[in-house]
Amino acid sequence: MNVSLNGFRESMVTFEAEQGVAAGAPVKLTANGTVGPCADGEVFCGVAENERCGFAAVRLGGYVRLPYDGTAPAVGYQTLCAAANGKIKTAETGGRSLLVTDVDEAANLCGVIL
Repeated sequence: MNVSLNGFRESMVTFEAEQGVAAGAPVKLTANGTVGPCADGEVFCGVAENERCGFAAVRLGGYVRLPYDGTAPAVGYQTLCAAANGKIKTAETGGRSLLVTDVDEAANLCGVIL
């Protein structure tokens, strides 16, 4: 991609992190002020940017590149959900409508605006 969307409407929040939260992976709210890893097919609220000492900085808005599983999502608004192993995928049911801005099929990565 010849343009950079990094920094667009970035929105970060610090939450307590359950065990298993990993940087770069989608997360879900699990309790008041707490996030945990997503299971396959679950709706994610954001992406963990880092995890340290039981806390995670979670990107709730802005541009992020995420690994995907299965068929590559098309650019444009797509309904996405969490996949296994910290990835995302096109949702068959449920999910969130998000803007996919770029897809790198060779690296199985896609750019998404949350």
